[in-house]
Amino acid sequence: MRIQVRRTGGFAGIERRAEVDVAGRPDAQEWRSLAEKVLAAGHSTPPAVVPDGFSYEITVDGRTIRAADPRLTEDQRELISRVLEEGA
Repeated sequence: MRIQVRRTGGFAGIERRAEVDVAGRPDAQEWRSLAEKVLAAGHSTPPAVVPDGFSYEITVDGRTIRAADPRLTEDQRELISRVLEEGA
């Protein structure tokens, strides 16, 4: 399973991308479970964005959902943080 996060917006408007391939990882099932929850709660259309807030595209094996601050679910927030921290 490949998980990609694209973050745009914010005060400076700088885009950030990261990707994690969970295949073969000892914690792969944990990643899969979290990704499935995020996809189930996601929207395919861009949500309303607050000024200087971040917008996110989360792609899991080719399926993309969109989310934005401050309306992230806890699962979305956790997955985004993990991918941006661990991803390349």
